[in-house]
Amino acid sequence: MVQNDNNMMMNIFDFKPDIVILGGGNYPTHSIPLSILNNAKRVQCCDGAANEFINRGKTPWRIIGDGDSISSEIKSQLHDIIRIFPDQETNDQTKNIIYAKNHGFNNIAIVGATGKREDHTIGNISLLLEYQKLELNVRIFTDCGMFMACKDKIQFNVNIGSQISIFNYDAKDLTANGLKYPIRSFTAAWQGTLNEATENNVTIYAKGIYIVFINY
Repeated sequence: MVQNDNNMMMNIFDFKPDIVILGGGNYPTHSIPLSILNNAKRVQCCDGAANEFINRGKTPWRIIGDGDSISSEIKSQLHDIIRIFPDQETNDQTKNIIYAKNHGFNNIAIVGATGKREDHTIGNISLLLEYQKLELNVRIFTDCGMFMACKDKIQFNVNIGSQISIFNYDAKDLTANGLKYPIRSFTAAWQGTLNEATENNVTIYAKGIYIVFINY
């Protein structure tokens, strides 16, 4: 569970999103992201991800992107659910996030955001900071763990020994309870990586925005 300063409790891995976005990275193989994808109420595909999703016998709610990676067959057969946004100032993941937000979906899971290209992976993860500013609850589930953008104090329950990394953006006064190594207001991306839970209950105190990664 995760608790923020508004006392809202949320599951970490048993997340029940309003919508799931499938990115064009590696198709998930771990049971947690696969379960999130297979049990989704609605799946939006980044246009490059739609090909494999449909080849697996599934039909997305929407296909969103700049349209450059959708097969001509899918364009013909599923034109009614395709939304093309040619703007190159945002990537397909963000196009999907904005579309979901505009349709009232605020709790969003992303799978398939990592792999294939490291630059896309770094970009997709770092964009969580921008989605947090939009007051969206967005989490990226990979085959190794979950990334989420956090603001100010958070509290969550994990197994002792869970690997936890913190990537600071603009947070000040960073401290924590329940971690093996003390944390501070990191100024470099690597400084908060490779920590470990020494208690089931971990609390991070901060003023500002940062990204937390928790392994399964």
